[in-house]
Amino acid sequence: MDKQVNFEMLKERFKNATLDEKIEIYTTTSGLTVEQFKELLRYFPLQHLSKLEKAMQ
Repeated sequence: MDKQVNFEMLKERFKNATLDEKIEIYTTTSGLTVEQFKELLRYFPLQHLSKLEKAMQ
C-alpha cells in the first residue's frame, strides 16, 4: 500500500511539473513498474517525446 501512495504522490508531482522537471523525474526515478512508467507518459507532452528519449540515452 505504501508504494501505491508514493506512486500517487509522484504522479501528482509529475503532472504539475515543468517539461524539464518531468524529464528529470522520469529519468531518475527507479523502482517503478512498466505500467507505472506508462502511466506517467500519459501526462508527458508527446510533441516533446524526442527530448525525453535523448535524456534517456
